[in-house]
Amino acid sequence: MKKVAVVILNYNGERFLEQFLPTVMANCNPEEVEIVVADNASTDNSLDLMQDCFPEIRVIENKSNDGFSTGYNLALQQIEAQYYVLLNSDIEVTPNWIEPIINLMDSDPQIAACQPKIMSYYHREEFEYAGACGGFIDKYGYPFCRGRVFQHLEEDKGQYDKPMEVFWATGACMFVRADLYHQIGCLDDSFFAHMEEIDLCWRLKNAGYKVYCCPQSVVYHIGGGTLPKNSPRKTYLNFRNNLSVLVKNLPEKHVHRVIVYRIFLDWLAALKFLVEGCFKDFQMVFKAHLDFYKRLKPLREKRKKIQHNTVSCMYRRNIVFDSMILGKNKFSDLKTKDFSS
Repeated sequence: MKKVAVVILNYNGERFLEQFLPTVMANCNPEEVEIVVADNASTDNSLDLMQDCFPEIRVIENKSNDGFSTGYNLALQQIEAQYYVLLNSDIEVTPNWIEPIINLMDSDPQIAACQPKIMSYYHREEFEYAGACGGFIDKYGYPFCRGRVFQHLEEDKGQYDKPMEVFWATGACMFVRADLYHQIGCLDDSFFAHMEEIDLCWRLKNAGYKVYCCPQSVVYHIGGGTLPKNSPRKTYLNFRNNLSVLVKNLPEKHVHRVIVYRIFLDWLAALKFLVEGCFKDFQMVFKAHLDFYKRLKPLREKRKKIQHNTVSCMYRRNIVFDSMILGKNKFSDLKTKDFSS
């Protein structure tokens, strides 16, 4: 058994595998790291590419494309390691990207998951949307990052180079302890994609563990490789899964009030889509709500299995108000005292 398993979930990502897999291989110590490609029933030439160009890499073939969560869950059941690295296929890693994170996690057994600094592949001095320098969430469930508040992306000037505890680690490049991954219940299959990493990290924090960002490890992410940022399908998954995360993980004294408030804010977001002429996104918000209501019973059953605590690193204000009204669009604009400890 290798200490680290780098697992790349692939769906029709032939061009990304061809472009980035050689860099992953060049920056992994084969004595300690196993690289695995888990293929979600791709219909392009991904499998032929793996066989012809990367025969030394283990490939796990899932029978269908059941999304990010199920794809990883099926693959990780077949992989033994101390640490899993869930790595997107559209990421360029750099030298020494694994060692700082593993050293940090080895030093503190309470760190269950960790991410590197995520930089933009195309704008290399800028943080990338999906994770930046560590993920956070406000009291109403809106996610943001150290280095990215909504669509406002900061330039990296070393301002966030200190390793620190965060609320969630990005699924684009998440290091997670293998035993805790399975013990805590894996990624939620019902999510398909989007918000599943926040749900997993919140469950880990509810169980008393910590999530970190280690900026001494750096990767470059293209983003939008499977679903573009302006995809109505992405809108649907984000709205549906965000509510699901809240139902599963919020403490009992907060869950009902927060859900009602969030539904109201979602309606406002839907009206904004309509005014902007994004009719399909407008429709997707209401479809997301309808399907969320249909899922309430199984969500409540999952909730019963989770120990709910007041967890660290939650932003106790409304990030929507602070960003759009007060103009706080940098993480450094937010006050430390407004985060739970």
